[in-house]
Amino acid sequence: MTQSKKKILAFAGSLRADSFNKKLIQNAVKIAESEGHEVTLIDLNDFPLPIYNGDIEDAGMPDKVRELQALFAKHDSFLIATPEYNGAVPALVKNTLDWMSRSLENGDSGITLFKGKVVGIISASPGALGGLRALLALRDQLAKLSLWVAPTQFALSKAHEAFAEDGSFKDEEQAKRIKAVIADMAAF
Repeated sequence: MTQSKKKILAFAGSLRADSFNKKLIQNAVKIAESEGHEVTLIDLNDFPLPIYNGDIEDAGMPDKVRELQALFAKHDSFLIATPEYNGAVPALVKNTLDWMSRSLENGDSGITLFKGKVVGIISASPGALGGLRALLALRDQLAKLSLWVAPTQFALSKAHEAFAEDGSFKDEEQAKRIKAVIADMAAF
């Protein structure tokens, strides 16, 4: 399998400061960088977006949408750590993707930000499934946006027990599983 170095945009679909998914994405970023990939980690708190509303879009695209679209355009792949809220993808992740798919400044479809690119998806949850149901739903949504979703995914169960005081994994096996997701992304 040929491995290519990726320019990855990474983010967690949670706004909470001590989020399990923020810890998960931070570990994933370190792993991806150790594999030679160039990673830009963003915090969605820095890109406050209103709930998608066509009237807002018609009145003029919010500046933060354009700023985030520009970041998406500069990367050839994405790594998303999503929480699972009530068995589904959280509104923050869905809303971010909805805004990113809107028309670009040049009039092109926002789908061009995704087409022909690869995405890796991971999740963390205190529950026994580790956010697996959210990953299944997110996988379908991302494929509809013309992304190639890496077939290996990672759901970290019992996330409240998985991290050391410094935010690293207590069990190195978790890092190996994330490394497999990144390897799939690199093989695309």
